[in-house]
Amino acid sequence: MHTGPARAVGTPLTALALVVAVFALVLGGAGAAFAHAGLSGSDPADGAVLKAAPQYVTLTFTESVSFSEDSLRVLSPQNERVNPRPARHVDGKDNTARVELSGKLPQGTYTVAWRVVSADGHPISGAFVFSNGKPSETAAVVATGSPDDTAVGRLYGVFRYLAYSGLALLVGAAAFVLVCWPEAATVRPVRRLLVLGWVALTASTVALLLLRGPYETAGQLTSAFDPAQLGRTLTGRPGGALVARLVLLAAAAVSLRWVARRTADRTGLGGRLRWAGALFASALAVTWAAAEHASAGIQVALAVPVAVLHLLAMGVWLGGLITLLLLLRRRGSDGREIPASAIGRFSALAFNAVAVLVATGVYQSWRQVGSWEALSTTSYGKTLLVKIAAVVLVLCAASFSRRWTARLGHEASPATATAALMPAVSAPERVRVAQGVGAPTPAAGQEPGGAAEAPAGDGPGDTAEAPRFEADAYRRGLRRMVTAEAVLGVVVLVVTTVLTGTQPSRAAGERVAVASAAEPQAQVVTVPFDMGTANHQGTVQITLTPGRVGENTVEAVVYTPDGGLATVPELRLSLTQDALGIGPLDAKLKNLKGYWAAYDLRLPMPGVWTLNITVRTTDIDQVTVRDTVRITSLPG
Repeated sequence: MHTGPARAVGTPLTALALVVAVFALVLGGAGAAFAHAGLSGSDPADGAVLKAAPQYVTLTFTESVSFSEDSLRVLSPQNERVNPRPARHVDGKDNTARVELSGKLPQGTYTVAWRVVSADGHPISGAFVFSNGKPSETAAVVATGSPDDTAVGRLYGVFRYLAYSGLALLVGAAAFVLVCWPEAATVRPVRRLLVLGWVALTASTVALLLLRGPYETAGQLTSAFDPAQLGRTLTGRPGGALVARLVLLAAAAVSLRWVARRTADRTGLGGRLRWAGALFASALAVTWAAAEHASAGIQVALAVPVAVLHLLAMGVWLGGLITLLLLLRRRGSDGREIPASAIGRFSALAFNAVAVLVATGVYQSWRQVGSWEALSTTSYGKTLLVKIAAVVLVLCAASFSRRWTARLGHEASPATATAALMPAVSAPERVRVAQGVGAPTPAAGQEPGGAAEAPAGDGPGDTAEAPRFEADAYRRGLRRMVTAEAVLGVVVLVVTTVLTGTQPSRAAGERVAVASAAEPQAQVVTVPFDMGTANHQGTVQITLTPGRVGENTVEAVVYTPDGGLATVPELRLSLTQDALGIGPLDAKLKNLKGYWAAYDLRLPMPGVWTLNITVRTTDIDQVTVRDTVRITSLPG
């Protein structure tokens, strides 16, 4: 009878503990995602004060966006919507959104609230204001914060991470069976791991499909079952990718049952099945790559297949590690153990998978980060540094695992490898001792041509137990290193999943650069003046926007000595450039009940201009003060 330690009872608990650890670590990394595109410009601009009401509001983004009927709302000072029709792209440009405003807009400050979906499938939102005629108080209230910082957003993030975990378990366990040890398909923990991976991936995909609509529109959780919203989800690219994933998973369920029957019939797993499995896993990975970071930005045609390889390598390596760990911890009543040859094959497979992970990761890092500086200045870069550190630790653990695997393979002889695959029997195992030519006739109980059989391991000088003892020690060492490698692998998966929800550094840099070029820069000058009363000195603040050659907006505000707004009967502004003999140019300021402004001051030349400011404090008293401002050239 087999007297080794029986672990068949603890194996399901071990599998459950491993899977719970994976999910717990993955879900522990869930956090609010950052925006994946940015608003690069708007017309009207943020904070603009217009002389006449605009006919349209137009937004421009750093990449293509999609939107629903309520994606762009323009709210009056009384919080009433003044754009009767939904947004449309401008002249077919996918990175724009425009709404038409209703007829005559009263004077006051209007709020523009927007929420669109960027090209990689993540929603972004924001708001800004503009004024028609003059600023005013507004009752419009717009939600602030991350688009994912909602109940639906957090739940959507949890199911995204659960989907990655299911993919790793399904792909990794299947690759181990097809490539390393086909007989693992008959081992119950491995079969359960395959089923668990399929169930986790299928359930999370269904949940993501239902939550996609309210996730994009910031709707309530109950709207997940709205047929109209679900219909819009199915017509979008992320929704189409989720549907394709469900179809593939349904086909996988049929295939897994067929493979299970073939394995039970001992008909084996051929090369065609391995190729079919590789194609299925690749198609499954495409449903991620075609709807996330790889589908937006530069070099999309190359980035998508690289992302597919990255996902597959992650699944083969991490899911395979968990499968190997289950098999190393298992020794059932049949006495079977995973052979050293299968461990060696997985070692080679894992090495290739890690090599692919590193190569594809380097390309993705270059594509998403864009510069060395961004590694330390952006959220994506800092998270990537954490992933790189985890990968280095994984490579160290993997090197030790390969050493233990090499030792185990060196010690495993054909006899022990064969014995490991044979069921144990109650009688002592007997071995045949070779007999030379011309030996005495066999005695009773002996077979012709052989010596008397004796229980294996009996007799002085027998060394059968020593290799077995060393092999067990090597397996224990390998099991410990595989456990460490699997834990580090889960950490890498967590960080990778967080990266998919973080704005790439290259996109963030482009957003800042475009926004800086699009947003007008203002020149502000504050000049003190004597208000005509003892110890009373006021100030006048002049703001020129954008402060460049060409048309500028001028706004002037007069303040009292205690910082309050002052009302003056007249305020005049003229500009001269003494070096070139230009001016004076009258700004023609108009009193707008609280401040003075002009919207069509044209400055023809760059350089230092002198501001001549005349403030009339009473009907008969006035003062003129001067200061300078530097006007810059047009960009580009």
